[in-house]
Amino acid sequence: MGFTDYEQLTLSRRDNGVLLITIDRPEKYNAADEGMHAELARIWRDVAADPDVRVAVITGAGKAFSAGGDLAMVERMAGDYDRVSAMLTEMSELVYNMINCDKPIVSAINGVAVGAGAVVALLADVAIVAEDARIGDGHVKLGVAAGDHAAIVWPLLAGMAKARYYLLTGEMITGTEAERIGLAAKALPREDVLPEALRVAEVLATGAQQAIRLTKRALNNWLRNAGPIFDQSAAYEMLTFMGPDVIEGYTALREKRPPNFG
Repeated sequence: MGFTDYEQLTLSRRDNGVLLITIDRPEKYNAADEGMHAELARIWRDVAADPDVRVAVITGAGKAFSAGGDLAMVERMAGDYDRVSAMLTEMSELVYNMINCDKPIVSAINGVAVGAGAVVALLADVAIVAEDARIGDGHVKLGVAAGDHAAIVWPLLAGMAKARYYLLTGEMITGTEAERIGLAAKALPREDVLPEALRVAEVLATGAQQAIRLTKRALNNWLRNAGPIFDQSAAYEMLTFMGPDVIEGYTALREKRPPNFG
């Protein structure tokens, strides 16, 4: 496979079957618009299908990993039933395609990771984060329920108390704290994040492939068992995209002021 039809993901084949995927929209801090979101959902099927890929590493171009959903996309979605319905399908594909990809995924979280960026960052099998990176699920601050990935994986990684706190408040967390509470496997100085991710990928790519893949499959049954929780949270997020709070949420972001929810 050539991976030739990706516009916002830059792909580079490395030795031993390692595929480096770079989220490549640095002028927008790698924020996900409709095109990028579709590519992030689809790439994991292609990774799984390519016999020459053993491990995927994903990182962001420039200073950010991915600064969430593009605000213009949020505005286009608000109150638009057809767009919201399509996004519900696509966000489910993103989550389940990552979970069901039989090959290991390593995230090199080199900067801010929010929204779709946090999905990819935290659903990776091994997450390596910059100590000064900032990770968060800001859905409630936008006026929508925390869908995407949060309900399925934050309680499992960090425990219910931390998941409740961060998902209900929408507060951001540093990479150092993310490692401390279990959201990430390692926190390192920013310049060391990608080299370490590639080192881990090399270990995985040169290991016993069947053993590694079956271990991943078994571990991810924890996430599959939580599938109904994710499905509900995703539906709730899309439901709140049809309400008034999201309009106030994105307007407040545009005007750089606190939102005034009713």
